[in-house]
Amino acid sequence: MTSVLQTLSQDMAATVEAAGPAVVRVEGRRRVPATGVVWSADGLIVTAHHVVSRDERITVGLPDGSTRPAALVGRDPSTDLAVLRADGGGLTPAAWASGDGPGVGQLVLALGRPGRSVQATLGIVSALGESWRTPAGGQIDRYLQTDVVMYPGFSGGPLVDASGQVLGLNTSALLRGISVTVPAATVRAVADALLAHGHIRRGYLGVGAQPVRLPEALAGQIGQETGLLIASVEPGSPADSGGLMLGDTIVALDGHPVHHMDDLLALLGGDRAGKAVPVRVVRGGQVQDVTVTIGERA
Repeated sequence: MTSVLQTLSQDMAATVEAAGPAVVRVEGRRRVPATGVVWSADGLIVTAHHVVSRDERITVGLPDGSTRPAALVGRDPSTDLAVLRADGGGLTPAAWASGDGPGVGQLVLALGRPGRSVQATLGIVSALGESWRTPAGGQIDRYLQTDVVMYPGFSGGPLVDASGQVLGLNTSALLRGISVTVPAATVRAVADALLAHGHIRRGYLGVGAQPVRLPEALAGQIGQETGLLIASVEPGSPADSGGLMLGDTIVALDGHPVHHMDDLLALLGGDRAGKAVPVRVVRGGQVQDVTVTIGERA
């Protein structure tokens, strides 16, 4: 038993040593520094959006103890991700995991560098789930929760598997009271979009709505039992300009059924921003289509 524990201990230490050079300190807010992960050798770093409260005077601390100024490339509050560009090159990029990812019960390490040296906590993957939408509207490829302890300054740091590959970025800001990991696939997609555009394009309609049950006859006619009752329309919004009205019930957008607010948010992707699409509503007991040009959320 002793030899098994010694081997495990040595393997975990080796994992931290292998992954540590890609973990940097991020100083982009007052008081507690946070953590980032090297994305590319030329100075790109990914971290958590909420730990970079300012756009200027950002610095990163490297494993050798030196610091460099960094500039904000872009941020996505809805997935709590940000990309920085540190001056100079010669950084050690992380090895990102691909494929199916971890299973429940798998040993994982959360790494952080809120100080000069890398820190680590050990835990297991405690819960996995399907893709989900954050309260801010961001799409996360997979729900990934662990029981690792998130010490102050660990947000923006990596979750690594036993081989030292990065499974995703840890954050304590997406769900109240719960630390989750933004999986590598989501980090990759968001980082690529931020590098290309500086922001994430998201569609914007400009309504407040709540799900309602449709009358039985109407539900049978359109083939769905629920829709979204418009409770408010923002003045000057795409919904307002397109003719959507208070009291309309949205049942489809661009040919796709809408049952709940999550359905509507999922359909308002960046690919629809700027496009005129049909919005099917129930108005005065009658089904009709209203053409709305989807805006882009700033």
